[in-house]
Amino acid sequence: MSAATTGAGEAPTLGSLTGGQLRRLGAVAGLTAADAETYAGVLADSLGPVAERPLSLPPPNRTFLSDDHTPVEFSLSFQPDAAPALRVLLEPGCGADSLAREGQAGLEAVRAMARRWNFSTAALDGLRDLFLPSSPHGPLALWIALELEPGGVPKVKVYLNPAARGAKRSAQTVREALDRLGHRRAFASLPAGSGYPFLALDLGDWEEPRAKVYVRHENLTAGQAGRLSRMTPGPAPAAVEGFFRTVAGIGPDTTGLGRRPGLSCHAFTDTASARPSGFTLHIPVRDYARHDAEALARASRVLRDHGMDDSALVRALGALTDRRPEDGVGLIAYLALAHQRGRPPRVTAYLSSEAYAVRPPAPEAVREPVTVG
Repeated sequence: MSAATTGAGEAPTLGSLTGGQLRRLGAVAGLTAADAETYAGVLADSLGPVAERPLSLPPPNRTFLSDDHTPVEFSLSFQPDAAPALRVLLEPGCGADSLAREGQAGLEAVRAMARRWNFSTAALDGLRDLFLPSSPHGPLALWIALELEPGGVPKVKVYLNPAARGAKRSAQTVREALDRLGHRRAFASLPAGSGYPFLALDLGDWEEPRAKVYVRHENLTAGQAGRLSRMTPGPAPAAVEGFFRTVAGIGPDTTGLGRRPGLSCHAFTDTASARPSGFTLHIPVRDYARHDAEALARASRVLRDHGMDDSALVRALGALTDRRPEDGVGLIAYLALAHQRGRPPRVTAYLSSEAYAVRPPAPEAVREPVTVG
């Protein structure tokens, strides 16, 4: 890790590294230096004592938020003729010694944000028994995502674990959560999958607050991906298939994602409708590319295909690290194509901090996809 990454003469800590990355990414996204500084402070406060943890120590826990267990992930969301929106996803309870305490720390972090920015946590509070039980199961308790808007007040969303009461009850938990949120016909509209890794809630000042359900899809093919949307009207299947093939580097429809699965996300805003108003396809590009130069080339092609400027993504990688893209894989973790009713499509690149490790480039044999059928 270079002095340029953390500041010359400073002992690198989790907070100094991720805060510096956020400030530099803020410049890429067009945030003022003052706003970026404010958000770097919010990130440090949300991480709590682990922000001061030296990077010479192992990660505070084995979070699956990132491959190297950094409890922070950045993303840039692109749309035509606009600067990309910068987001940060974090695990506020990552220093806790149990999943229950991790959830409590996360809840306290959300409530501190609610007091600071004057928004309600009622939707989250109404689901506590489903997602934050006294003896939780699963790989996470609560994550917070912040969309870093100009002015120093972000949009806030929380990610919850449907397996908190046991993996076998995940579907029941998602159904019950949607019912309580007023989306009583929503669950039946979801596509088939192999699990529900997340339920996300928008909190605070959103034009149309969403409840978002994520569905896991093992061995997903392009043709299957094109049929996952439940929006009416929704994206053309051919457009979704084209995105899938470009990002995954996969050709025939008999070839699917044989390692890390794809994810679909279905956003519900209208309680009077059984259908979602949004659909996103997430592809884990890092598992289907040799290195980040290849992942970047695919991302650039997708952005250009959708009329978006890819130069900000190139600058963003330089804001995160001074390593060459060819020297690792995973800096670009996921690429996603998002559709929301009444808005143009968005492309989102999920970017790893790599605070603890760089995943080495993959040999060609490792990235060969699986043949389905």
